[in-house]
Amino acid sequence: MSKTVTLREANQSFARCVRDVEAGEELTITRNGIPVVRMTSVAERRVPTATQMAAWERLRKFADEGWRLGGGRINRDELYDR
Repeated sequence: MSKTVTLREANQSFARCVRDVEAGEELTITRNGIPVVRMTSVAERRVPTATQMAAWERLRKFADEGWRLGGGRINRDELYDR
């Protein structure tokens, strides 16, 4: 949910604005009718999309299989053991 307030309103009731953001609301602050600040919670976690998760799994599989480095193969665990 998004809420818009003027800079003056935000200045006069900053604690309330922070509480609203902590409760999950996104706050847009305007100056002379122009949006200048967007406040969101830093605790908010992004949820990866199915495409992003598939890409992560492909990368993890590639890393687990190892890389060709000329003569032999080395995997991630062996690399950090040395």
